[in-house]
Amino acid sequence: MVGYNSLELLVGLPLLAGLFCLILSDRFKDLARIVSLLVSLAVFAGSVYLFINKPGPWQLGSNIMLASDNLSSFIALGISFFALTVSVYSLTYSTRSLGRYFGYILITLGAALGAAFSVNFIALLVFWGIVAAMLYLLVNIAGTEASAVAAKKAIIIVGGTDALLIFGVGLIWHITGSFNMGASRIGLSGLTAFSSYLVIAAAGLAKAGAMPFHSWVPEVAEHAPISVTAYLPASVDKLLGIYLLMRASLTIFKMSDIANLVLLIVGAITIVFAVLFALVQHDMKKLLGYHAVSQVGYMVLGIGTANPIGMAGALFHMLNNSIYKSCLFLSAGNVEHRSGETDLSKLGGLAKYMPITFAAFFVASLSISGIPPFNGFVSKWMLYQGVIASVGLGGKLKVLWLVAAMFGSALTVASFMKLIHAVFLGRPDGDFAHIKEAPFNMTMPVVVLASICIIFGIGAFVLPLPLLIAPAIGLGISYSGAWQPMPATLLILAGLVIGVGGYLLLKTAKFRQTDTFVGGWDPDKLGRVDGTEFYNTVTDIKMVGKAVKLEAGGGFDIYSISSSIIKAMSRPLRFLHNGILPTYMVWCLLGAIGIMFFIFLR
Repeated sequence: MVGYNSLELLVGLPLLAGLFCLILSDRFKDLARIVSLLVSLAVFAGSVYLFINKPGPWQLGSNIMLASDNLSSFIALGISFFALTVSVYSLTYSTRSLGRYFGYILITLGAALGAAFSVNFIALLVFWGIVAAMLYLLVNIAGTEASAVAAKKAIIIVGGTDALLIFGVGLIWHITGSFNMGASRIGLSGLTAFSSYLVIAAAGLAKAGAMPFHSWVPEVAEHAPISVTAYLPASVDKLLGIYLLMRASLTIFKMSDIANLVLLIVGAITIVFAVLFALVQHDMKKLLGYHAVSQVGYMVLGIGTANPIGMAGALFHMLNNSIYKSCLFLSAGNVEHRSGETDLSKLGGLAKYMPITFAAFFVASLSISGIPPFNGFVSKWMLYQGVIASVGLGGKLKVLWLVAAMFGSALTVASFMKLIHAVFLGRPDGDFAHIKEAPFNMTMPVVVLASICIIFGIGAFVLPLPLLIAPAIGLGISYSGAWQPMPATLLILAGLVIGVGGYLLLKTAKFRQTDTFVGGWDPDKLGRVDGTEFYNTVTDIKMVGKAVKLEAGGGFDIYSISSSIIKAMSRPLRFLHNGILPTYMVWCLLGAIGIMFFIFLR
């Protein structure tokens, strides 16, 4: 081992602290909470220092294993921030073994940082595998049958593509003779090089949750603890998956038109189909899970444009998505914590009882929908410019990508109108008068995240883009559109003030009040509108209806499809290998005869 710097400390500290928490007995639950909070805070502070100073590499013998550049230190900053957010949120979390929970959180933090800083493929594979193992353990920590099934699906899909990652690394070693990630940029002209890019991209897409590797994300969102969903599928896994895809496309390979076209197709399909599936969901967490998938499509689309503005937009959208998606999931966790429900038909009217959670959820909903002046609008605006500026094979179909992106945004607005009505604004199904706002440690993170959505939107060209995104992308960014966030924000606020003023003036006027009737019926006797059936009529469109049915039946689920194929292939083997000894003796005899014929024929 040569040298000792902050990279070792940043990766090693949470790993060691996590192992310490694992051996703590349940009598020391408070100690596990304190260790997790202090270590995640220290690692976040160290990530800020690292981003500013960029210390030298860490070596093992003559091989450089870890090193930091603008892109990896930017990813590390995001990973450590979300680990700190979840640690604060989980201070009141209760489970059978709190030491294991916080231990897994910290080990995930250390391994994710190790994966981000790895410049050696062997180190990357080790840390990448640890993160996958922690995903399984954290999802399954609830101990229910549903969470066990979700954990199994997640580890099989993510772990299966991790095997593809190993295969891709082997192909790269075959081409370059080195495990150094920056040894040389590999052209995609040959089949071997193109295959290595595809399998490495598949690993990144699966980790981020893009189609067709998406099915584990809504499953985990529905059944895992909400803090786990906010930590892994919503933030850390997104950061690592898109980071690997960006690293492969920027520094490991020289992209070709066909490779970019593949990314554009995957991105467009992910945007449209995932948001359609979200539109008809009746469970709050599963709906958010499908939106976590849909938003990945925008990032993949941006990388596929292969131009600076598109790739910068993809990186900025990755950051924005992690922020507002974590805010949405944690806000949903507040609702579940107080009401005990996630079924949209059993919720409603919670804005009155949980105003802070509602405000944060509302801001994050506007952001994910791409409404100005929030951060989600700016990154989508950049992605649209990237699509328009795209050239080559993908550029010839730019109208198709642009329509997919804008259509996805429109459906996102629609589905969040449904969600906000069903959870916060509609008439409640029961008596929620006993419900109170969530504890401070659960409301503070969502307020911070919602505030960042506003700050990164209004101050996009002052804070995140010049300080975080431009250095990370390493390319000159030129904006072709004219967007001035500060004047636009002032105009929006002026419009809101005028609207509220007009409402207050009209409210003071005297109006004749009478009973309301709908078609001759008293609306109070018609029952409540819970919002769960909003947009279900989209399934009347033949193609959409078939797609929704296919998704519900596992038709787009690579886990279900591969399971069916394996079962079909194993059926003849189960028939032939039936456990009866005389049958095996016959196979041995036939095998011996076959070998003899082979020898004599030669």
